[in-house]
Amino acid sequence: MSANRTVQRRPARAVGSRASAGEAPPAPALAHVVATRLEEEIVLGRRHPRERLVEQDLCERFGTHRGDVRLALFELEKKGLIERIRNRGATVRDLTPKEVTEVYAVREELEVMAARILPFPVAAADLARLEAIQKKHSAAVDAGDMLGVFYANLHFHQVLFGLCGNACLIETIEQLAQKVYGIRSYANASPQVLERARRDHLDMIRALRAARREELIALTRRHLKPQPEAYIRAYERRFGNSTADRAG
Repeated sequence: MSANRTVQRRPARAVGSRASAGEAPPAPALAHVVATRLEEEIVLGRRHPRERLVEQDLCERFGTHRGDVRLALFELEKKGLIERIRNRGATVRDLTPKEVTEVYAVREELEVMAARILPFPVAAADLARLEAIQKKHSAAVDAGDMLGVFYANLHFHQVLFGLCGNACLIETIEQLAQKVYGIRSYANASPQVLERARRDHLDMIRALRAARREELIALTRRHLKPQPEAYIRAYERRFGNSTADRAG
């Protein structure tokens, strides 16, 4: 579906009503649809750091009112993808190299913790699930489907770290991953990085199957490196070689 296609509003379903047999499930709330489309554009690099998100423009594009757009922007703000500044409106969040480095330092330790406490042996059904997801990731890489790459990669790691069984750790890992969705396009622009990610996933599955914990930990650390490195290089080319926080 084209990113610029207008989303049509559907009549609201009465609360508590039951779908008749064979009836399609209700459409997601329009505010969530708007948030998802904008999130995908940020992930794909179609929306750039510091780019303004003008409410009226979004209303016209999606064929809706400011209430839906503001709910969508609030959802993205909670994820850390945008920021809303008084009297200036919403912009795509501009993460500095220092912020990215700090987020990835914490992500690395938390994801390594998940790999360290993950119980062995891993069930055959879980290994098969990871293999099925990785096949989708690999097919998306081959097809140049960057949105498919994003979602398959996201799902792979949700399943992988979900195996650790610690709900608090799983939630925190996911929250930190959301904060840096906007930098993924910088690494994914490189065919070499995408190929390395594919190999890492396959190696992670092999390490899980063979219960080789130290290998899994090393792969977990290595797998995170390309994204912040690619983003910081691009940031410094655009804004200068500085790790200082951005000015007001």
